[in-house]
Amino acid sequence: MMKGGIAGLMKQAQQMQANMQKAQEELALINVEGQAGSGAVKVTLSCKHEVKRVSIDASVMDDREMLEDLIATAMGDALKKIESTTQEKMSGFTAGMPPGFKLPF
Repeated sequence: MMKGGIAGLMKQAQQMQANMQKAQEELALINVEGQAGSGAVKVTLSCKHEVKRVSIDASVMDDREMLEDLIATAMGDALKKIESTTQEKMSGFTAGMPPGFKLPF
């Protein structure tokens, strides 16, 4: 009887691993856009944290310090969106896990 229980758990674990792999592959195809300065700076990242595009409006090109701040803010916005998207996509896998448990991606 114990053997069947362990075999069942192993099968569930393998299925969960396959589902997580599929979800990670799907996440790699999702892009998010972070913005700052009412859209003057836009940064597009994949959910694998790859920079896909940076768009800077000409109106902010004259002020280097402000531009640097806007880029940093747009990156932060995009990273928050990646985290949110990843949590949403992986929410089914984290159900029942201890609070604060983070998946390795």
